[in-house]
Amino acid sequence: MNTPFATIPDDGNRLRVIVVGAGGMGQAWLRTVEESTLVELAGIVDLDLEAARAAAASLGRPDLPVGARTAQLAFDVGAQAVINVTVPAAHHPVTTEALAAGLPVLGEKPVASTVAQGLSLAAAAELHGQLFMVSQSRRYNKHLFEAKHLSSSVGPVGIVSAEFFKAPHFGGFRDAMDHPLLLDMAIHQFDMARFLLDADPVSVFCEEYNPSWSWYRGDAGATAIFEMSGGERFVFTGSWCSPGQETSWNASWRISGEHGTVLWDGDTHPTSSLPGTFEPKQDPGQEIAGSLRDFVSAVRTGSNPMGRVHRNIMSLAMVEAAILSASSGARISVHELLEDSYQQALRAELNSDVRGVLQSWPSVRNALTDQSVRL
Repeated sequence: MNTPFATIPDDGNRLRVIVVGAGGMGQAWLRTVEESTLVELAGIVDLDLEAARAAAASLGRPDLPVGARTAQLAFDVGAQAVINVTVPAAHHPVTTEALAAGLPVLGEKPVASTVAQGLSLAAAAELHGQLFMVSQSRRYNKHLFEAKHLSSSVGPVGIVSAEFFKAPHFGGFRDAMDHPLLLDMAIHQFDMARFLLDADPVSVFCEEYNPSWSWYRGDAGATAIFEMSGGERFVFTGSWCSPGQETSWNASWRISGEHGTVLWDGDTHPTSSLPGTFEPKQDPGQEIAGSLRDFVSAVRTGSNPMGRVHRNIMSLAMVEAAILSASSGARISVHELLEDSYQQALRAELNSDVRGVLQSWPSVRNALTDQSVRL
């Protein structure tokens, strides 16, 4: 099922976009949009209009249109696309509104608060014929691409491991979350593992824990062992309260194959136990700037970007399955989780047309993985 989406031909002008969300991450996106030669910032949406105005002023554009409603401001300013940088709980309603208004959407990770909501958004994107791409920004790293290429020479891969150890004092909502590491950060490494292996999750066993000195209410540490669709194992171990000798935000990686091993510290060039080097033919761009470039290219040409909603749901499924495993103490089948989420999506869907698209899928797994798009 390689569903097409509407394109916006390149007329020589920059793509007019609005950014929804003027918080910390929203401001990072606003700066990236302002610096881009591919897009033009046409407005800012936030329920807190003063925050939207302050964000506009910080860009040196105090007269930039702001509003509290996505579709309305997009219509008023003639926007052609939406960048959704709201909190996860708002991802589903904001993206649903934008897609229904005939606007392609680039959204911050995760795709939605739950896999069930992500399935609803995939169906809505199909219904309205619009692209919905999730920005898994840490994929856009030339050293990650280099590590993937080098791993192709080590023979069949048996295990990929990622270690993530940081000690950030964020304050705010993360300190009060139930699963701060798995929900807010580990999705990056889970998604990167899918990219490195060209594989999807089959099952997971996970344990969460919280050291006595942790400043987080929820568990700040976790170890998860995933079986992947190629038979490989992906092992993630991480902590958000481990000061000293911290890893990269991208984690520290080991890719072990039949003939050799690739190591990547997350920040510099990876190394291989086998001879050979690799320079990517095309720089994928860096983090959210690379994600933005991929989105614009897809909207202009109809190409399939990394992070297209159907495939990206599998990364959120890894998070949900890991949390369910940690809570239950059992190994969790991702197939069963997807089936349960599909039934939840059908029961919760209020739009009969979106429900009709969901019901038309031959199976939820096929709908997500048979898209002929990049993992």
